[in-house]
Amino acid sequence: MKKVLLTGATGFIGSQVTKELLRRGYEVHALVYPPFAPEQPNFIQHEMNLLDASAVEHFMAEHNFENLIHLAWYVGPKCHVSDLNMDWVVATLNLLKSFKEHGGKVFAGAGTCSEYEYKYGYLLEDETPTDPQTLYGNGKNAVFNIAKVYCRQNGISFKWPRIFNLYGPNEKPQRLMPSVINSCLKGEDVKVSDCLKFQDYLHVEDTARGIVAVFESNLEGAVNICSGQPVQLRTIVNKIAELTNFQGSILWGAIPAAFGDDLVVGNNEKLKSIGWTPKYTLEEGLKMTIEWWRTHNV
Repeated sequence: MKKVLLTGATGFIGSQVTKELLRRGYEVHALVYPPFAPEQPNFIQHEMNLLDASAVEHFMAEHNFENLIHLAWYVGPKCHVSDLNMDWVVATLNLLKSFKEHGGKVFAGAGTCSEYEYKYGYLLEDETPTDPQTLYGNGKNAVFNIAKVYCRQNGISFKWPRIFNLYGPNEKPQRLMPSVINSCLKGEDVKVSDCLKFQDYLHVEDTARGIVAVFESNLEGAVNICSGQPVQLRTIVNKIAELTNFQGSILWGAIPAAFGDDLVVGNNEKLKSIGWTPKYTLEEGLKMTIEWWRTHNV
């Protein structure tokens, strides 16, 4: 059985990547900081604080994994400006070094659209400049630049799926779509920003399938994981209201707009070149997500 080491396995994206890897016949070993995920066949969880370099080195020396998908990073409050991004840069590079020293062959690390210089609007892996405006984006891009050279020098296949905006079941409730969905389901006034920006949204299951497809492919370097389709945030909010038969008020501009440019959309031709296609349209994905929240939170 194929074996892969996975970090971030219990997170919003990682739980779906775990499901996809198991579906494809992998034995998944997850480095998990408690709480643990429910047990299931071929899913082995190892308690680990990835910021503890000596513990990581000891574990890697014992197990000799050839395949690593690294999704873990700090995504808590104010993640784009938090000093913890510095810790995660160091932790990621330590993990990669231990992986290499103990037989590593294929490394896939989670990148982000925040690495790009947003002013270009339409973002292409090998052409759009990377000039991040946040500590989070700079941290990820620093790892990308160091890891791609380190892997090349050491004969490791290097893959960097750059993840764009995503949505789906079990997203943090304070995020745009869950907050709007739950307000609509409860019949409360929907408080949002002006929602005039255009973004690129992909369902979390399609994101996970994209990450695993890149991991298994012959592609190297950065690969955008995105829908390739810009959608205005106001359109999303109105569609959720329609799908939930919401009869209340939408209070546009009730909260400040998030930082960022007015248009952020990715080119996904590189991802599609390996046979990936999205399973969900935006409307289908929203319907599924609404039903999940209807049964889990209301």
